[in-house]
Parts: sequence; structure tokens; C-alpha cells
Amino acid sequence: MEDLQARHRREQRDLQSRVTQKKKQASKKTRKGVNDECEKLEAELHEKHAAEIAALDGEPDATTQTDVLSEPLEDLTLKVEGEDTPHRTNGSQPAQDDISESKPTPQAHDDGPPTAPQTKKPNKAKARLAKRALEQGQQARQAAEEAKSLPDLKSQERARMLEYMSERGLREKEIRADGHCLYAAVADQLEQLEIPLGSCSGEEGVPAYRAVRAAAAEYIEQHPDEFEPFLEEPLDGYLRKIRETGEWGGQLELMALAKAYGVEIDVLQDFGRVEKIGSAGGKEQAVWLGYYKHGFGLGEHYNSLRKAG
Repeated sequence: MEDLQARHRREQRDLQSRVTQKKKQASKKTRKGVNDECEKLEAELHEKHAAEIAALDGEPDATTQTDVLSEPLEDLTLKVEGEDTPHRTNGSQPAQDDISESKPTPQAHDDGPPTAPQTKKPNKAKARLAKRALEQGQQARQAAEEAKSLPDLKSQERARMLEYMSERGLREKEIRADGHCLYAAVADQLEQLEIPLGSCSGEEGVPAYRAVRAAAAEYIEQHPDEFEPFLEEPLDGYLRKIRETGEWGGQLELMALAKAYGVEIDVLQDFGRVEKIGSAGGKEQAVWLGYYKHGFGLGEHYNSLRKAG
């Protein structure tokens, strides 16, 4: 149980990070849809955890209870109620068929009448939980079947992005999808432009993205009025996530990095849209990133876009 609870806490933290990232990147037009999606993800994770805890406690497994769950829930309820009181014959003694074979026949005692047999009541809550788990499994299979007929968004997005890169004379440097992709992509671009990453860059064993994370956190910390209105948590905790964890970066971090390094960050997106961050008359050197919405397992992802040739 302790291992399961530890995993649940990790999954909860991972989901919270995803939810925070999605909400940070949501616009006014997409905010409602993003909020609905986040609530759905949280509800699904809660139900998944509840089912796993129930299974560990010895509750029925939905995959092995097909005989019970094939009956309507109303039938299960009627059976439970019917088993609470043994059937009587002739209005007095319990019928022989109602007595469990595993129970010994009650013996008479000198000091009183025989003890009535005890019957174990089926757990209604367990039956409902198992039935719901089975229904969820059926819904998941149905969704998988429907997904087969949907267009391959990943392949389509990838093909369009390569086309737009070619039009702008860019080639892609793929960045590992590990939560640090935004910072690692910016680090690759800054190195191409021969711009120093910061005080901790070049230290033995310290990856380049750590220096970029530190630069983003330092700028936000020094200019809190520019960023605190957009945060959903205290500034100290937010900065700790940037410096010390694999928390995803987004619009706020790109803005901080553009100002910290004095560059313009151009983000190429699907359908050829380019978002310019930190532009001030075109005087800065340009950092090019490719943003994917569907291309990687973790969700949103950034790659570095170098000059072709």
C-alpha cells in the first residue's frame, strides 16, 4: 500500500504540473476548454487511484468478475436483500438449501436453543465499484476503436512543420522530451549565436539547460511585477520549480529568457504561424524554436531550429 500511495503521489504531482502548464498557455478563447480538459484529467486519475486502492484491499477485479457484473445492478441488490434473511419453510425452521454447506449444523447446548447459522452479506459497494471499472474498460476500448478512424494528427503536424522550416531555410535539431525541452532548445540556439548562457554554464556535470533555467528564474525574481499577476501560486514556489525541477516552461519563461539574454525568440508553430517574443524593432539576434502540440508523448514540445546548410 505504501508503494502504491507513493506512486499515486508522483502521478498526482505529474498531473498537477501538466494542468499548470496547460492553464499557463491557455488564451482567453481556449481557457474554458482547457479548464474542462484539466478537470476531466483530474477526475480520471482520481477514479484510477480509487480502483487501484480497492483492488489492493482485496476488492473484486473488474477483469475477473464477468459472471457477477453481467447481471444488472438491480439484480445484485435484490440478491443481497434476499440473502439477508434465510427462507423459512412452514413458518418456522430455515430451509435446508439456504444453509451454507461450509457452515456446520448448529448444535444444541444444555443452556439454550441451537445458534442460528451466520451468512456473509455480499458487499454492495464492492459490486458497484467493480461494475463501474468494467464500464470504464468498455468505454476505453470503444474510444480506442473510434481513434483508429481519426486522422493522424502527429504525422500531419510533422509534415507541415518540415515544410514551413524549409521555406524559412531552417533545419531541426531534435531536443529530448524530458520536461527541460524549452530550456535545452534555447541553450542550443544561444550556443549557435555564441551568447554565454550564464554563471553556472560550463561547470563540470551541469547540463546547459540548467544555466538557462537559472537565468529565467533570476530575471523573474528581479522583475516580479511583470510576472506575479499571471501566476497561480506563490512566487517563491514557482521559482523553485524553475530552478530545481523538470517543470515545463511556457510563455512566461520565454518572455523572461528573451529579456534576460537580449534576444528575440521566434516560435514556429503548426500552419506556419510564427510568434515573436521580445521583439523591439528587429535589433536583437533571433532565436528560433519549433513548437509541437501533437508530436511527442508528453504533449507540448519544443525543438531547436538551426539555419540550414
